[in-house]
Amino acid sequence: MYYFIYFIIKTLSYIPFWMLYAISDIMYYPLYYVIRYRREIVRKNLTESFPEKSLSEIITIEKKFYRFFMDMLLESSKIASISPDEIRKRMKFVNIDKTNKLLDEGKSLAFFMGHFCNWEWMTSVGLWIKDDVVCAQVYHKLINETFDKIIKQMRERMGNICVEMRHTARFVANMKAENKACMVALIADQSPKRRQIKHYVKFLNHMVPVLVGPEKIANHFGYMPIFVNAKRVKRGYYECEFSLLHNDPTSLPDYKLTDLYFERLEDEIRKHPECYLWTHNRFKYAKN
Repeated sequence: MYYFIYFIIKTLSYIPFWMLYAISDIMYYPLYYVIRYRREIVRKNLTESFPEKSLSEIITIEKKFYRFFMDMLLESSKIASISPDEIRKRMKFVNIDKTNKLLDEGKSLAFFMGHFCNWEWMTSVGLWIKDDVVCAQVYHKLINETFDKIIKQMRERMGNICVEMRHTARFVANMKAENKACMVALIADQSPKRRQIKHYVKFLNHMVPVLVGPEKIANHFGYMPIFVNAKRVKRGYYECEFSLLHNDPTSLPDYKLTDLYFERLEDEIRKHPECYLWTHNRFKYAKN
């Protein structure tokens, strides 16, 4: 099963971009109009997040999202074979010199990311970081072992290390004990399990429970918290800019760093709502 699925993904990854987007344009129609993949959840999320918008505006965003979603699914398959030179052209980290300067100063970094733009292509950040720095990405292990193995293999092609979420603290502690400069990418907009809820934030017109682990990792181990600001320049091309969430996070009250992250993320989503992942039932534990 592993070899069969990986063969399909690998074959798909060799399709030229122009053909990939032609396929995406065709597949959009059955995905949106026939299969109606999670249409109810997407409509509910958009309507509740943007109550000021009319139904026609919501539907416009919704259709743009499904077109982007289809593009991103097919783009993600390219990770299986795309060359380092090609991905550097298509996913640019525009102010990486500032990030490398922090690393030169002996600081380690915690990248606060969201499900925004093509987060799979952001695994190529290791191509832009100094060679002596350990680049890691925290991820949820998939229930299906075959898919988990394939996704992990693709995400590590560009020199990154995949770290299961439950092993994050141990991994970071080991890096610190070995005195290794490290950057850890954390997709921080995921929902915690109900029994793990500790903090709520105002996010997209909802009071939602949020993960506080990224803040704890940054503060406990002295990692500089970096906000990942991604944008889609055009089809198949993205730019990513890094900026400090706060220059002294340990001076902040508990959970303030998490609040700052969600404020920044919401600002970017409101600019380009079609580039956020709306198919998840992200507000199922919202207070309101």
